[in-house]
Amino acid sequence: RFPQKQPAKRKASIKFQKRGKGTMPAEKTVDMKIKRHPHGNIASETKKGIIGLKQVDSASFDSSSSDRGSITQGQATPKNLKTVFYKAHSNTGDSLTYGGQSKLPRLPIPTLDETLAKFVKVVAPLLDNETQKVTKKVVEQFRTDQGPEIQKALVEYDKAGFEAGTLGSYVEEFWNESYLSPDDSVVLNLNPFFVLEGGPDPKTASNQIARAASLSFAAIKMASLLKEEKLKPDFFKKKPLCMDQFRVLFASSRQPVSRHDTGACDDVHVYSESTHIVVLCKNQFYYFPVMWPDSYELALDEHDIRDMLAAIQKHAESLSPKATSKTGIGAFTALPRSKWAATREEMCLFEVNEKSLSVIDSALFVLVLDDFTPQDIHSCAANMLHGTSFQVDEGDDFQQQGTCLNRWYDKLQLIVCKDGTAGVNFEHSSIDGHTALRFVSDTYAETVLAFADSITSLIHGRGTLPHVIEATVKRAVDVRDGDGQLVLDVQPRKLLFELNENLQKDVYFAETTLCDQMVANDTHVLEFKDYGKSLIVGNSLSPDALVQMSILLAYFKLYGEVVCQYEPVLTKSFYHGRTEAMRSVTPKAKHLCEIWIATGTSTEDRLEALKEATQEHSRLCKESSQGKGVDRHLFALKCIAARKGMPTPPFFDSLAWKTLGHTILSTSNCGNPSLRLFGFGPVVPDGFGVGYIIKDNALSYSVASKHRQTSRYVRTLRTVLREIHSLLKPLSAVSVMDRANAPAAHTWSEAVDDSGYDDLYGETGIANDVPPIQKPLQSAKTDKSRNQPSRSRVFSIVSEQDEGVDLNDAPHEVVDL
Repeated sequence: RFPQKQPAKRKASIKFQKRGKGTMPAEKTVDMKIKRHPHGNIASETKKGIIGLKQVDSASFDSSSSDRGSITQGQATPKNLKTVFYKAHSNTGDSLTYGGQSKLPRLPIPTLDETLAKFVKVVAPLLDNETQKVTKKVVEQFRTDQGPEIQKALVEYDKAGFEAGTLGSYVEEFWNESYLSPDDSVVLNLNPFFVLEGGPDPKTASNQIARAASLSFAAIKMASLLKEEKLKPDFFKKKPLCMDQFRVLFASSRQPVSRHDTGACDDVHVYSESTHIVVLCKNQFYYFPVMWPDSYELALDEHDIRDMLAAIQKHAESLSPKATSKTGIGAFTALPRSKWAATREEMCLFEVNEKSLSVIDSALFVLVLDDFTPQDIHSCAANMLHGTSFQVDEGDDFQQQGTCLNRWYDKLQLIVCKDGTAGVNFEHSSIDGHTALRFVSDTYAETVLAFADSITSLIHGRGTLPHVIEATVKRAVDVRDGDGQLVLDVQPRKLLFELNENLQKDVYFAETTLCDQMVANDTHVLEFKDYGKSLIVGNSLSPDALVQMSILLAYFKLYGEVVCQYEPVLTKSFYHGRTEAMRSVTPKAKHLCEIWIATGTSTEDRLEALKEATQEHSRLCKESSQGKGVDRHLFALKCIAARKGMPTPPFFDSLAWKTLGHTILSTSNCGNPSLRLFGFGPVVPDGFGVGYIIKDNALSYSVASKHRQTSRYVRTLRTVLREIHSLLKPLSAVSVMDRANAPAAHTWSEAVDDSGYDDLYGETGIANDVPPIQKPLQSAKTDKSRNQPSRSRVFSIVSEQDEGVDLNDAPHEVVDL
């Protein structure tokens, strides 16, 4: 989404944390130097809550006599921490997951003339004639005055970063800062959500514990594969995609940083040796190890996990609602980031809190067990987006209840409701929807295959069907030492927190602050089942482009104006590529809107206008996927000018630039058969957030806004889809298109390319031909050999001189199974 904030002066960073004695391997200590943490001296301020510099040593769990667990707790203290810069990960030559990274081309920097010429065309449909004239003058002034100097600075910055091995692309550092620098809450402003389709096994689909265990088991298997770098890499149209974001999919946590310092922004910490998960139930935090720390083999099978979750749920339900409502510290993660940073620092004045928070931060992911059953699809979407809230009246005492307290928004969350409805809410700064979609797709598919395997087992035996995710299970209960004691204790533990009166009030105020946002938000869902991809493609139209036009037409039909509309387009075919912006309002799209509501317009004219608008949309999506968009280049120019201390060009204060940056319709396409819904909040106060999924015979929209007529907009959208349906030929009348007979004005690839269906988060239209890289590749196999970093920017790795954080040391309570 289009950034509005000035770039931060302090670099955003991702910290990879590892445990070990002595120095790090040589390949990870290139150009090492000590980094000062923004809060001050690390050694002297560890007790004041230095955020995220702790390492959980998941190898050190005490043995226990219980086979399948009881709930205990652990903690540890960071010792002798130091932070170092590094250029590259370990050798990736033999890595299945990351071995192809060195073959990816770098994201090209467009020429200044090319981008400015496109900008004039992109913004023209949103401006009146007089403003267009002014815009052309401002653009020309920028092109001949400050523009060339800033473009030169950007090219030199990219070249220097490439040669030093510290930058993956010219825009990535600035783009990451645009995610991490805003002080707004991540809830409704950043984190997207998914709702999965129902569980494949009808006997357990509505059983919360069984569904949660099944999905968690599959997710842990995927995390194990990633640790061993054996997860198959992504491809699209036989082109490899960048896998860099998968390094931060699991065991990562966004860390709040105070904004007292100019340009301060949050960090993302990655705990590369994490082997445990955290479970949230009734606002209480539990955890248990799920992998062997030496081999990353799974220490639990699905039935073991089911037993663990049943014990956790039983323990949580034994607590009084009044007590659990006062300890819902998950609400802190929904605060504005500065407030969350201050609150966290206050929490960490208590050693018990600091240690317990480190266990949450370092978990592979958070499994959320919600005490909530959605009443309809709208409440289901709202629960996954921001949770629920209500008060229980007990005289003068109002107890706060609801799932909004049962969250940790700074991490990847797998959410399962009381009726087995499952979804995901994920922190968006480090991963895009395409990466999260791979996670849910593989996880859901694995549960389907496991169910299929159970069906065929009586005839063919277990394990005859192939699996999407292959991982070895070595149950901890079966591994004992010479004295008969368990080698790895997998008992679930409950984390304890010390919350004084002030912190308990902060929990209350955090919840009321979040509820203001929730009350202001309105989420409605449209599950349109009259037609889908099959009919659209059968009529030689792009499904994604048609859906984009439906969103624009619905707004025009309701309000009588065209507004700025945004769709992210995937650029993962480039090294460290993320997205480029596709602006859906073109002159042809505007003409479509005008002719659509005009009196006396014929069916033929409507259909022709629809075809022309969708063809133009597909063409521009393809350009954007090649790195030839407008937004990212101009944004990088603005950022590099600020970085170099150059005066802000008048171009970036122009009405045209501000108009393009005010996205009323923020849209994105993400889905495949594993998902029922996908959505997010609006990016401006007067906007709509529209997430959609294109299915073979259906279209799914999730629409959110603040104090706008969301339900009325959704009804208008349904009307538009039916009007479009009236223009299309039914499938029974559609003949099979032959390449040789494809319409000359609309190529075969444009006609049938679903532009994002199945595997893209609206980041559509990966180009068939990737522009050649400007610098020849060397023959070596690793990223380091071609001076490519494992991530752009300078990232830090935290190494420890000795034992580090011990999960067993965390304050805990044991709950028997």
